[in-house]
Amino acid sequence: MEAIQTWVSKNKLTTIGALWASGIGASLAYNSRKRSDLKPSLKLIHARMHAQALTLAVLSSAAVYHHYYEKSTMEHGESTHNSPK
Repeated sequence: MEAIQTWVSKNKLTTIGALWASGIGASLAYNSRKRSDLKPSLKLIHARMHAQALTLAVLSSAAVYHHYYEKSTMEHGESTHNSPK
């Protein structure tokens, strides 16, 4: 789990882009299985909106996690920033 956290912290934009793209793909796959009279352009718009909502939820939860992680490490006297050597 720590290896994944390290990779995500180093590749933030790649992670967000991959999450957004997988959200669009999952929404398109879900909507294509249902029989509906929506045009493909409307399906794409809905998929984009679902992916944006997912991305905002993940970014918000990451911000909350980061805030509380910083707060808890400051209370314990640990520094989360690398000091120059």
